[in-house]
Amino acid sequence: MEKNGLSNFLLGLGVGVGIGMLFAPKSGQETREMIKNKAGEGSDFIKQRTSELKDTASEWVDKGKEAAGRQKETLTDAVEAGKQAYRDAVS
Repeated sequence: MEKNGLSNFLLGLGVGVGIGMLFAPKSGQETREMIKNKAGEGSDFIKQRTSELKDTASEWVDKGKEAAGRQKETLTDAVEAGKQAYRDAVS
């Protein structure tokens, strides 16, 4: 039964390709050129989006590092203030 379904699928695929070739609005050369151009446009789009995403991720990483640096400075200041308060209390 599965073999029969696969055979029907392949037959339908072949008929569809044949009809598509008969009724294609452009010649084979023009169609190949159009496909080539669209593939190039898609490649350029993907490269551009990748670059944009890379820049955005880099900005987020930089902001994260800045925030971590500020938190570290605040924590260091708080520890120093605690040490000084302890020294003042003991003295």
